[in-house]
Amino acid sequence: MAINLANKVVNGVKGGVTSTLKGAADVSSTIVASVKDVAVTTIKGAGDLVLKGIQVPASIVKGAIEGVGNIGVSVVKAVKGIVNGAVQGAISGGVDQKDAVEGAVQQAIYSAKELGENIGDVAVESVKGAISGVKQVGGDTISATKTAIIAALQAANEVGGGATDVVKAALSDSVEGAKKILDEIKK
Repeated sequence: MAINLANKVVNGVKGGVTSTLKGAADVSSTIVASVKDVAVTTIKGAGDLVLKGIQVPASIVKGAIEGVGNIGVSVVKAVKGIVNGAVQGAISGGVDQKDAVEGAVQQAIYSAKELGENIGDVAVESVKGAISGVKQVGGDTISATKTAIIAALQAANEVGGGATDVVKAALSDSVEGAKKILDEIKK
């Protein structure tokens, strides 16, 4: 049941994002609103089943990344907006902030690996997108930053092949406060 629901979410978001972005003059600004709207609609349509866990935010990100890939938009350039919209939509739909951030960021890393994208760049953009999404809905950006960084590291660790070191270096260099959080995690 959960896998079937996740597949429906992925395919629904993919179709919604693809159709919304085709012909859009400013894809970057359209992505956040499009993903957020599709996320809210998807969550409301699925009911109480989806309000717990990271599967729905992850499925939203996966579908949106596949959707932007279908129209030839760079995943690295789009991922910040995708994660931002997914986090806003998931939280607005009733998903817990931690689950929304964790699911969205981890799926961005997994999708980057599947598509052969630069995992470090995707990690930075997805963490920034998660923080921005939480900020837009009035959430706790400090805890979102930590959750996003930990989620990126967990996903990079699962991806393997030196991805963890790449993600740590990229986040340390490009995300405000990441170096301090990474140092705390080591202890």
